[in-house]
Amino acid sequence: MSRLAVLQSMLDEDPQDSFLLFAVAKEHEKLNDLNQAIEYYDKVVQNDSKYTGVYYHLAAAFAELGQKEKAIETYKNGIEICKSVGDQHALSELKSALMNLEIE
Repeated sequence: MSRLAVLQSMLDEDPQDSFLLFAVAKEHEKLNDLNQAIEYYDKVVQNDSKYTGVYYHLAAAFAELGQKEKAIETYKNGIEICKSVGDQHALSELKSALMNLEIE
């Protein structure tokens, strides 16, 4: 059984588990299925908007698909969330990624 299948099976048992949603998204990303990854990253945001790690990956997936405006908006949303919860590490990563995307 593939890693994705195992994670999906676990997610079927607990569909609101943000960690499992994120892990399934990452597996889809590894398989180069960015649209499916985005779908799961969006579920993480809907389920727990303060799950700060998701914003970097969601925005990067948008950027990879050429959806620069969505990527910028996602980075900015993540920055605001990180400020509100005090996650300085994620805040720094998001600001750096946003700056790099804006100068491209």
